[in-house]
Amino acid sequence: MSSPSSSTAPLAGSLVDPIIRVRGLRKTYHVGELDVPALRGVDLDVARGEFLAVIGPSGSGKSTLFHILGGLAPPTAGDIFIDGVDLLKLTDNQRTEMRRRKVGFVFQKYNLLPTLTARDNIAIAQALADSTGEPPEFQQILDLLGISRRLDHKPRALSGGEQQRVAIARALVNQPAILLADEPTGNLDTANSNAVLDILRDLNKRTGQTILMITHNPEAAAFADRIVTMRDGRIEAA
Repeated sequence: MSSPSSSTAPLAGSLVDPIIRVRGLRKTYHVGELDVPALRGVDLDVARGEFLAVIGPSGSGKSTLFHILGGLAPPTAGDIFIDGVDLLKLTDNQRTEMRRRKVGFVFQKYNLLPTLTARDNIAIAQALADSTGEPPEFQQILDLLGISRRLDHKPRALSGGEQQRVAIARALVNQPAILLADEPTGNLDTANSNAVLDILRDLNKRTGQTILMITHNPEAAAFADRIVTMRDGRIEAA
């Protein structure tokens, strides 16, 4: 890991108080006797309230970056600050707690439990975070997502677009500081993809929700405020 002084030293053009700050991030996977580098020294700032798209081809390192930022995987080296918290100084339990309270996840596969209603799938996230009751503005989010009247349906009765909207609601119910979305439209047709991306952009504009979206699709990335391109484990353009 780099020294504390290097972790807080600003880069040229970097933000004063980013909600995500990454410095010198590296990740190497060990495959048999081979070392396979996935991240090769990533520096990145994400502003509070920004909608950022990270785009790149398969194998560029963007999904590895996603999992590390969400506390789902450890880096090999580097520094990560999430909403002012040094992620790498947390214990496993503290990292789990941070993930439940500060980060919401949306994946390409909706990951809804098929035996539960949409309402109960959302409630699971609250139970995991030991929170009760929906935040006052959550009904507005449900209305924006267009699923208020679909909450008592199970996933099999919902379209793919509706299932992804339930997944977004589940990610937002605990009012996380950051929403991480990994290929959120990868399983959707064009119409539903655009609808979901419109919703993410609207959430960002209306509520100031910080969103970091991983995608390989330039058309999806165009919905964001800023696009970062990754290639071969490095940020190519910001």
